[in-house]
Amino acid sequence: MELRKGAHAPVPTSLLAVVVSWRSAHAVDAHALLVTESGLVRGDRDFVFFNAPRHASQAVTLDQEPAPGTARLSVSLPRTESEVARIVISASLDDATFDQLPDLTLTVHAADGPIARFTIDGIEDVQAMMFGEFYRRDGQWRFRAIGQGWAGGLAGLATEFGVTVDEPGAGRAATESSTPARPTHAVMGRYEGSPDQRHRAVTPAAAYPLDEVPTTHAPALTRRVIEVPPPPPPDPELADWHPDPETPDQLRWWDGDEWTSSVHPHIHDHRTRCTRCGNPLRRKLFGGHGPCKNCAEEIEEFLTHWRNRARRVLTGPGTMSQEWTEVWAALRFQRIDEERGRTLLRDAGLTQVERMVAFAFADGEVFADELDAFEHVVSELALSGAIVEDLRRRMHRGRTLSRLRAGELPTLNTPGLHLDPDERVHLDLPAVHIRMLARGPRNTEGRLIGSSKKLRFVGDGTGIELPWNRVVSVHPEHGTVVLAATSARGGATFGVTDPDYVAAALEGALRVSKRLVLTPGQLDSRSIPQDVKAQVWQRDGGACVECGDGHYLEFDHIIPLSRGGATSATNLQILCRACNRAKGARI
Repeated sequence: MELRKGAHAPVPTSLLAVVVSWRSAHAVDAHALLVTESGLVRGDRDFVFFNAPRHASQAVTLDQEPAPGTARLSVSLPRTESEVARIVISASLDDATFDQLPDLTLTVHAADGPIARFTIDGIEDVQAMMFGEFYRRDGQWRFRAIGQGWAGGLAGLATEFGVTVDEPGAGRAATESSTPARPTHAVMGRYEGSPDQRHRAVTPAAAYPLDEVPTTHAPALTRRVIEVPPPPPPDPELADWHPDPETPDQLRWWDGDEWTSSVHPHIHDHRTRCTRCGNPLRRKLFGGHGPCKNCAEEIEEFLTHWRNRARRVLTGPGTMSQEWTEVWAALRFQRIDEERGRTLLRDAGLTQVERMVAFAFADGEVFADELDAFEHVVSELALSGAIVEDLRRRMHRGRTLSRLRAGELPTLNTPGLHLDPDERVHLDLPAVHIRMLARGPRNTEGRLIGSSKKLRFVGDGTGIELPWNRVVSVHPEHGTVVLAATSARGGATFGVTDPDYVAAALEGALRVSKRLVLTPGQLDSRSIPQDVKAQVWQRDGGACVECGDGHYLEFDHIIPLSRGGATSATNLQILCRACNRAKGARI
């Protein structure tokens, strides 16, 4: 994942390698600081650098012989102590400044390859930089790209996080003084030997025997003053540009957790200046102003890569994932209108919701999380139109039928019907009882009543009662509801206005009566595993195998389940609604 300044990305809780690379002969020293929630180290042992290359917990180790043009740190997140809230990755130079290093890049590697890359640009002439940091959030580790320079060099950066620092030459001053001073754990200064020697006079106490720790006059320590942080923006969960709490004339980037060092001029004159870069806009011949040419080219180049990334997240982790949040944060960080991003993703969004509906209806059940995921995609991409509305109606209808079949039944008030004390009515509607006689079908109009104990049909001069313990199955068939039963009369067939709804309600009442309602999250025998759905969808190209249509798609069992067909990839195919109904009519 390519990161920009202020962006952040999840990383696995494993052993990671952090590699800083550049193109020059300069020597860069990498270091790390393990800090607590207070923003300070617990002690000087939490500073890993060239003279203390390994942390006591083995959480961070500095590679002392990296490849030329690189500096390398190993970060073991599982070994990081619970008191450590952040691991700050920094570096310093002695003989140059960071603006003299071309192609300065930080890359985070996991076991299977690089997972995040941060190319640092806009570098100032500083000798110390904080590249980024690993931090905890919701029990997981993340990496934030920072790219902030430190004018005070390595000593200034270390002091900022609470490391005890001595001034250059303090060791010599101590030997000439008769006043004893306390030992310091890290003495920082330039080594006064050969310039070719890599060893500096930054020596941890552990490098000396206990009775030989060098004593120095400790200078006045410069520690960071704990101040009340600026208040968060109105919507703190959203990473975006907001007026800088300290400098209202500029915008500062809020990354969803805290204010960062990334700032941008606050352009108030939107008519004559580009809101993205602040440059004057070109005046049109017939009035008005044209777009900013430089920004237009940059935006087009960025959107090419952004669209591919957004599509991968849309079809992979989905719109409820952290990756999706980061996709849109990257767009806002570039100060690109989100509506432009939605326009680019409209076709991909329509394809995705078609896929989601087909997957949801593959096993005849629509679960709450599937409906929520569908609505979230529609909302995130602002999808609209006849196709989207029809798919929404299908999903809500499917969810209603699934709830009925699961036993979530309405309770009706029927004052004119004699019921047992604990009996509840769930269905009461007009119906036609259809009986097949030797001379043809005989239709009797009446009321179909489904309760918690039995099914009743009350007609003109006739009636039927079927206790649920006698009913074997309920299913819709050719515009009717068919019940199979073990009673003397056998089953029954009823003509109703909405066979699917009636069959779902009666099936739910039957399942409740026989205690066949599934526990939450349990699937019945009709369910199709997600990997099988994905395999069939990929094989058939997400289109009907009969006519090639890409709308209103359904999973179809080539050999129906009722005839012994298996729920496997070889017995499944993608059909559009019209072709599936035509096949059902033939069967």
